[in-house]
Amino acid sequence: MFKIGEIEIKGKVVLAPMAGYTFLSYRNFMNPFGVSLCFTEMVSDMGLTYGNKETFAYIDFPKSDVPTGVQLFGHNSDSIAQAAKICLEYNPNIDFFDVNMGCPVNKVTSAGAGSSLMKNPAKCGEIVRKIKEITNKPVTAKIRLGWDKKSINYLEVIDELEKAGVDLISIHARTRSELYLGEPNFEEIRDLRLKMHVPLLVSGNIFTVEDALKALEITKADGVMVARGGVGNPLLITNINHALNNEELEETTFEKQKEYCLALAKAVIEEKGEYSAIRIFRSMASKFFFNLPQIKKLRNRLSSEIVTYDDIVRIINEYKEENNL
Repeated sequence: MFKIGEIEIKGKVVLAPMAGYTFLSYRNFMNPFGVSLCFTEMVSDMGLTYGNKETFAYIDFPKSDVPTGVQLFGHNSDSIAQAAKICLEYNPNIDFFDVNMGCPVNKVTSAGAGSSLMKNPAKCGEIVRKIKEITNKPVTAKIRLGWDKKSINYLEVIDELEKAGVDLISIHARTRSELYLGEPNFEEIRDLRLKMHVPLLVSGNIFTVEDALKALEITKADGVMVARGGVGNPLLITNINHALNNEELEETTFEKQKEYCLALAKAVIEEKGEYSAIRIFRSMASKFFFNLPQIKKLRNRLSSEIVTYDDIVRIINEYKEENNL
């Protein structure tokens, strides 16, 4: 257990913020599997400032048993701080704010946001300081190792963030130039938590229980972030928790995965309407099915053929009959 400000976080497995995934219904689906902390998708400070309707949808959620932070991105400290104030005025259920200082996508970095912020460690600290002053809420930050291998400066950034009063830092164990390619470099941040004064979360290629345990052991972090590895495999979160508590791991089955897939589909449809939800769900549905015979055909059909909820049910049932499952 650790704290973000005065908020007690009662576990070590965190649902990482993911653009296009961590909307409300996805968070509500994943949280019961053992999530101790979660985040919204990236929220643009400018979108909030200019009153963009779609941007406000990201921050429209009820109070949750799982502490929930709004992840903001932008390049100007005053603008991000003002956006945080707008968030709280709109939704007092927000538990904390997270500043995205790690997104490697060119659309974000070219505007001076995301990983670009790490080029100016003092600015990173200034952003955190101003959000805390204007909201009186805990503030966390998500960073990377640095811009590229020639400019690995996470320790300098961490120092500035801690001096500014940051309440938690999460680090993705790659540089910006590596994007999401290759293996994360957890050895670079070996024992990092022992050098810090605030809680640490680590992320990068957490696809198995072993990945999570290794990352925690190497870095001595307080928690591990599950991102892409949990999409379609919610029991990953459950089993990381079981492993940490020396409990027996849960086995998944085709029927379980079918149940999870359809439950999430229903939830996304309820939140977003069937037309929008199905288009989002095409990137999710196929990920629920793995380690099965002739699985490529099923995954391809779920990625390309579904138009309604009934299509999902039909395609899965046809696969089940064809393979005598």
